[in-house]
Amino acid sequence: MALNLSLSPSMVVVVDTSSSSSSSSSSYLTRSGSSSRVITKNGNNSVSNLNLSLSFRSVRKSASVVTVRSSLETTGPTVTVGQVTEVNKDTFWPIVKAAGDKTVVLDMYTQWCGPCKVIAPRFQELSEKYLDVVFLKLDCNQENKPLAKELGIRVVPTFKILKDNKVVKEVTGAKFDDLVVAIDTVRSS
Repeated sequence: MALNLSLSPSMVVVVDTSSSSSSSSSSYLTRSGSSSRVITKNGNNSVSNLNLSLSFRSVRKSASVVTVRSSLETTGPTVTVGQVTEVNKDTFWPIVKAAGDKTVVLDMYTQWCGPCKVIAPRFQELSEKYLDVVFLKLDCNQENKPLAKELGIRVVPTFKILKDNKVVKEVTGAKFDDLVVAIDTVRSS
């Protein structure tokens, strides 16, 4: 069953996934003005990804809050719309696969890279602008070296743009305008 809701400004949707088990989780889809955000917490306050095959028990609407009771299964890592999500060698591919046909932009950086630090705030701005794109960042440190090698990084920063689990574009260096053109090209394809 699909649930389509039109959110008015300042409306909150609460997905209550409480069950008979001791742990429960809730998702809050909020809208303030033109931006939306999904916040998901389970019983131990960790953020998780949601399998959105819902079986609804009830839907209740009061004022500007819609509460949806369901039996959601929570699995894996998640991303927040409008934010850049830090990934590592273990979380990168599950997030890319979960993104499906959405465009994914990965910022591959290091802590010591000056140009990486300069472009990071502008990359965050892009994540706030393109709400239909998943923005990720990967610290190419020793721990993540296998993934960096798999993705073929040669310089930092490198931006990999993926679609359908495949790298389709790459921008090397802190070239903001080139990155915007590449994102627009992949989004429109």
